[in-house]
Amino acid sequence: MDKILADRTAKIDASGIRKVFALAAQLKDLVDFSIGQPDFDVPEKLKDEAIKAIREGFNKYSQTAGDVILRERISELVKKEIGSSYGSGLRRDEWENPVVLVTSGVSGGLLLAFLALVNPDDEVIIPDPYFVIYKHMVNMLGGKCVFVDSYPEFSLPVEKIANAITNKTKLIILNSPCNPTGVVYSKDSIKALAEIAAEKDVLVLTDEIYEKFCYDGKCTSIASYYDKALILRGFSKSYAMTGWRLGYAAAHQCLKPVIEEMTKIQQYTFVCAPTPFQKAAMAALDYDVSDFVEAYRQKRDLLYEGLKDKFELIKPGGAFYAFVKAPGKSATEFVEKAIKNNVLIIPGNVFSEKDTHFRISYATNDDKIQQGVEILRRLC
Repeated sequence: MDKILADRTAKIDASGIRKVFALAAQLKDLVDFSIGQPDFDVPEKLKDEAIKAIREGFNKYSQTAGDVILRERISELVKKEIGSSYGSGLRRDEWENPVVLVTSGVSGGLLLAFLALVNPDDEVIIPDPYFVIYKHMVNMLGGKCVFVDSYPEFSLPVEKIANAITNKTKLIILNSPCNPTGVVYSKDSIKALAEIAAEKDVLVLTDEIYEKFCYDGKCTSIASYYDKALILRGFSKSYAMTGWRLGYAAAHQCLKPVIEEMTKIQQYTFVCAPTPFQKAAMAALDYDVSDFVEAYRQKRDLLYEGLKDKFELIKPGGAFYAFVKAPGKSATEFVEKAIKNNVLIIPGNVFSEKDTHFRISYATNDDKIQQGVEILRRLC
């Protein structure tokens, strides 16, 4: 019993986001720019649907892959969006029936995907900065993260990704709109990456949890140009259902074996996504969130206009984050200084191999954004 813990536990660390978030309980009059969680609540109509489902007895397991009707609705949605705009000309007819798995959040979907795909020593290409979970999951499974630098503009580094592909490359991770930068990759760059992935026959995992939060035009999915793209989306951010843990994976028929293996693994892990919330998700698919998106566009503008003359930052095109270059040599030092002044921000090395930037989540009310901007400007 000298060594109780599995070796894999040493390959991951507690989330830096959660460490900062925990400080919120200890501070007063704080500006919390730390957590990626909408400041609005689940719309009442969707709450009512969940309550109705609970009262009507939908409290037992659903099928492992998810409620049949919900999967059909999602499949139709993906068919309409991706199938109608499919640009590669390959097996267009097979987008008539996309395969779908309902997951316990996009994080749950990511875990299932990595478990189904990544072997020890497999290489996973990840643009840097990146969502924190990618690195730790790959490391925990014994894979190798191949980070591709996207600084300073954070645009999709297509050529660098192409040069990073080897015979050990298992998949490429794409996240647009991006956490932590808020950048939305251009249609041309996504199409270029699709051509490279097709040429090299590499699967792309596209994390599209923020796909509804696009402020300067429609977000492009690489699945519109490449059939070996595994789409991960969810309900958490768009409908403020972060605690409901509900997402989905969808794919072209050529990736049906991947979805089937993810479903099999779900049997022995999550079992299924929460059943009453799956019922509510059907109503969510028809719910208009454009007012929320417009409110967040205004929050984006409020933050960007307040910081742009004092800090170096790229104007976010989506999600609800800004990735800001810290004054001085160490972003961690600046973050510590900000926290002492009651502003919770996340050091960029949580999301990157560099320690030059910090992440702001502007998912808070406008008054707090203004208050936080004023403090950060004083600290610059």
